[in-house]
Amino acid sequence: MARDRVEAVERALTILDAFHSEDKALALQQIAVRTGFYKSTILRLAGSLELFGYLIRGEDGLYRLGPSLWRLGALYRDSFDLGPLVRPVIASLAEKTRESSSFYIRDTHMRVCLFRQNSPQEARFHIDEGARLPLDVGATGKVLLAFGGEPGKPFAKIRSDGFCISRGERCREATAVAAPVLDADGVIIGALSVSGLATRFRAQKLEAARKLVVETAAHLSKKLGAG
Repeated sequence: MARDRVEAVERALTILDAFHSEDKALALQQIAVRTGFYKSTILRLAGSLELFGYLIRGEDGLYRLGPSLWRLGALYRDSFDLGPLVRPVIASLAEKTRESSSFYIRDTHMRVCLFRQNSPQEARFHIDEGARLPLDVGATGKVLLAFGGEPGKPFAKIRSDGFCISRGERCREATAVAAPVLDADGVIIGALSVSGLATRFRAQKLEAARKLVVETAAHLSKKLGAG
């Protein structure tokens, strides 16, 4: 933990942290309950937060998050490089499963392999980073569609399960399992997957891979701010 700290700054940030994803606005009393601060303290700190656009107090007396937070969030998203987070994750998945691991993102009606760690085994399906593949076939494509809000029972089931398994959809000899990686707002960033030859994915190995992919995707989502 950093030694140099400013209590007033920490209290101001605590006020911002009092807002949850479901909150559109908070009353002074609600902020006081959630932070444990005196109302006089909140009013003083909120005045500074309003001045710099981090809070807005409406005519109804309720506090709302201000546009400066949106601006900083946009700057963060534009400057954030997923590589340092994702590459060690897919390398670990490939090592543990001895199958290929990938991270896909959606690009309109296609999916793009943003990061890839090919299987260490000689018999494998090789895909290069940057490869564009159909969005409507394969586990990663269906996860991207499902968590992107695609309607229909199959996609509703994927959202409910939290993963998708595909067998022989894009390639007859391939099996894959994928799970979503979400941001702090619950919006899908990409799909994490493990894939390989169907002959190697017997029931026990497939279940182990499924569990590992789901757990790893959830852990990665937390690193990106998901609750």
